[in-house]
Amino acid sequence: MADQSILVTGAAGFIGFHVARQLLAEGRPVVGLDNLSNYYDPALKRARLDVLRDAGFSFVQADLADRDTIAKLFAQHRFATVVHLAAQAGVRYSIEHPQTYVDSNLQGFLNVLEGCRHNGCRHLVYASSSSVYGANTKLPFAIEDRTDHPVSFYAATKKANEVMAQSYSHLYRLPVTGLRFFTIYGPWGRPDMAIFLFANAIMEGRPIRLFNHGKMRRDFTYVDDVTRVVSTLIDRVPVDNPAAANAPSRLYNVGNHHPEELMHVVGLLERELGRTAVKELLPMQPGDVPATFADVGDLTRDTGFAPSTPIEIGVRNFVGWYRDYYKV
Repeated sequence: MADQSILVTGAAGFIGFHVARQLLAEGRPVVGLDNLSNYYDPALKRARLDVLRDAGFSFVQADLADRDTIAKLFAQHRFATVVHLAAQAGVRYSIEHPQTYVDSNLQGFLNVLEGCRHNGCRHLVYASSSSVYGANTKLPFAIEDRTDHPVSFYAATKKANEVMAQSYSHLYRLPVTGLRFFTIYGPWGRPDMAIFLFANAIMEGRPIRLFNHGKMRRDFTYVDDVTRVVSTLIDRVPVDNPAAANAPSRLYNVGNHHPEELMHVVGLLERELGRTAVKELLPMQPGDVPATFADVGDLTRDTGFAPSTPIEIGVRNFVGWYRDYYKV
């Protein structure tokens, strides 16, 4: 018999933590899985888990690339719903450490797919990324746009995840929903992401490195908007989709549909932190794209989703958490 718990992989990570907390608030039991890797400070991950300690939450520390452990977990629980958010993140890190991405993002995802396939999973919701759009210059990015020119190895692994999920959906009738996330930010964020890096640099008086001479534009998406989408989509199990070879498979962009120039975001951080940033303007970096901008029309049509958090409010909320967590 299927476990009523929802498996959330990457539950100690930024998005995974927020999704798990949202599901618990809705009264849904959650099994959280994470390997607590040291890609960034594991103390932040443990602090997130401390918030999640709840009668409805249980935690499993395991590596998704460990095939036997993951197979046993799925066989034990027979999860009806899996929200797969664990991954080795980071575009720039992938340039120097590609093997890590193979282990986490390819082998780990295959183990999740196999667990779902063999144990009666009703719906797999998984994280993809806006990075799959690669060097596309047509804005906004639409689900139908080509995604076969990744400009980072991280993006290549995320594109591979979409193709793997589609094949499992087609071959084994596994309902899958992929979410292309666009620059998620907010309280409890990842220290390697732009807003967090900028805040640290401003508080420590270090230069902020602004690539493309500060003209980068990102579709910053507040994390609470994202968790609402994931919670809603869990119960929207895909049916056969003509656009996906009649497999029960869907893909959505999850973005703010309103890109912001990084210089504007830095200005908001300066205002909230009460300090002026030292800005270092640099050329484009390998693996980066100048702009991201999500077309969320499909998601709005199917779920009623409309991003509701302006960047000014989101940055204020992030800085409030940042000051509290770091006692600054």
